[in-house]
Amino acid sequence: MTGRLRHYTCGSTSHDVGAMFRGGARGVREFPSGVFLYDAADGRRVLFDTGYATGPWHTGWRGAVYRLLLPPVIRGSDDVAARLRADGVDPASVTHVVLSHLHPDHVGGVRRFPHATFVLSAGHERTLAAPRLRAGVLTGLLPTWFPDAERIVIGEEAFSTVELGGIVLRAHDLLGDSSYLVLDLPGHADGHLGALIERRVLLAGDAAWGNDLIHVSGNLKALPRAVQHDADRYAATARSLGVLAAAGIRVVCSHDPLDAKELLS
Repeated sequence: MTGRLRHYTCGSTSHDVGAMFRGGARGVREFPSGVFLYDAADGRRVLFDTGYATGPWHTGWRGAVYRLLLPPVIRGSDDVAARLRADGVDPASVTHVVLSHLHPDHVGGVRRFPHATFVLSAGHERTLAAPRLRAGVLTGLLPTWFPDAERIVIGEEAFSTVELGGIVLRAHDLLGDSSYLVLDLPGHADGHLGALIERRVLLAGDAAWGNDLIHVSGNLKALPRAVQHDADRYAATARSLGVLAAAGIRVVCSHDPLDAKELLS
């Protein structure tokens, strides 16, 4: 297993951290929207999330409310396809797209990968079948071809257990060689997924707002707690991430500001 794992920022938002956590310091903080590309040794390319959508959003009043609560900052160069091309990667060469969940800052670039195989959870499928306002899903961001796109839906039976750093995780071996394990990281959204890359880097999606905020994830205030799919499981997942980080696993959340593009070096 000698692949590459690269990080790209595809837009950002900002929020007052003190309004999110009890006992936390106040202050507005920028949260970049991270996208992660794994180049497997056999040539397959797996993208984890797709960032914000550039251009107009045709998402009605729900989209207007979302943008008011979590105002995105999106430039044309933040488009995931533009980020990949600037790094010498043809977007058409992406073979798989893993979606951690279906919030706007994770699915906005789905339209750029019409020929990829999408990796979803059964929870994602439930959400798409009956999207509710509380779920934070703006279906207008998904292209019309998405319901017919090639996909792998990871159901309960497709997960097996792996032990890592003293924690038992539920994982699906996406590429068949243990280099890319799709993880069940429940709580934030129905069927929320992460990924363990070469047993060295854990992509945690929105299982926590940031690596440095994992330890306060159980202290959510009333409103951010209410919008979690399952706040108790969210807190339990964050505790597991903390144990893994202490054991030497690099835990990377989708909204971490990262200086380095290459994460496996």
